[in-house]
Amino acid sequence: MSERVPAEADVSGPLAGIATGALRKAIRSQAGAAKGYVRMLRQSHPDESPARIRERLDSRFLTAVTASGAAVGATAAVPGVGTVIAFGAIGAESLVFIEAAAFYTLAVAEVHGIDVKLGEHEELLVMTVMLGASGTAILANAVSTNGGASAGGSLAGRSLGLPGLKEVNRRMVSRFARKFAVKRATLAMGKLAPAGIGAAVGGWGNRRLGRTVVTAAATTFGTPPDSWPAS
Repeated sequence: MSERVPAEADVSGPLAGIATGALRKAIRSQAGAAKGYVRMLRQSHPDESPARIRERLDSRFLTAVTASGAAVGATAAVPGVGTVIAFGAIGAESLVFIEAAAFYTLAVAEVHGIDVKLGEHEELLVMTVMLGASGTAILANAVSTNGGASAGGSLAGRSLGLPGLKEVNRRMVSRFARKFAVKRATLAMGKLAPAGIGAAVGGWGNRRLGRTVVTAAATTFGTPPDSWPAS
């Protein structure tokens, strides 16, 4: 039974615009790269199943975002200029996290054979995964309300034929702008701590956010197929 999700209040202004713009830019820039990366992994490991390749994607995503968070936190330990540099770096690193999550989500979609051709579908899946449990609840509710629950398959697969996609995406963007900003602001305070504490907090915090993304991807895409398509 899907979680009942209340209607979202409209979120507009600079925050929503920056978050949405960064997300769409990340999707455009990472879509082709994600497909190519999965092809490269399959060529490098021809005997590995989709499940094993998916494990590799999970591991490398978590490693990347953990390292990114730790690197930003470490700049605060530089005497005199560390905190100033870190303030600017945190904003840039937040965009790096969005790009990494978009790349990861679209790579997982490729492993699962989800042919995402429309930008709105890409946005839907990436935002669902980045929002974690609240994102999967919104998507599950939308799929169920529109009769997709009887179609079988994963949430990601059933969402491809979802009517009213723009409205679902509007709710996702509203939640995404609010929730992502709160989480990043909370982590930012920890990353600015001196004497190496910022690096530890940054790495731990980013890994925790990354775990949320990986868990949401598992819920959204389900179990990987047993084998690759014959083609």
